[in-house]
Amino acid sequence: MSGNGDQKPTRRIVKIELDERSLARATADIEHERKVAIYDLLEENHFAPAGAGEGPFELRLSIIEQRLVFEVKREGGAPLGQIHLSLTPFRKIIKDYFMLCESYYEAIRNAAPAQIETVDMARRAMHNEGSDILSERLRDKVELDQNTARRLFTLICSFHMR
Repeated sequence: MSGNGDQKPTRRIVKIELDERSLARATADIEHERKVAIYDLLEENHFAPAGAGEGPFELRLSIIEQRLVFEVKREGGAPLGQIHLSLTPFRKIIKDYFMLCESYYEAIRNAAPAQIETVDMARRAMHNEGSDILSERLRDKVELDQNTARRLFTLICSFHMR
């Protein structure tokens, strides 16, 4: 980030935790995707919960009773509250995204570069659609940028990946 004063480096996530009990057992590819998403998210994100003021923030993601739970804390652990989202609006997009991911991993192993690129473009478009749904569902609850929404969507998917 530049020192131009336009950025608010305190309006960000500095620690993220995924509830181990909520996670699906993962393949090596999926575990890698999770780690990359967490690393990228912590490197660069914009996350500003409504009414929370300045951060930085810690975030714990879990699934409780078919609801996605964002547990938000100040850095150091002071609780700020939870955001609960129904998983229903995400079910179809996650299912479709997984099918494209499977096709992508298969293409990487066996297909020509043009086929890999086509599947990857479809996978990215589906990922963008999922992150748009997440942004819309969080609209009045958390201000976030597109890259943060994309990385959070990846982590939400990781609860379902097998």
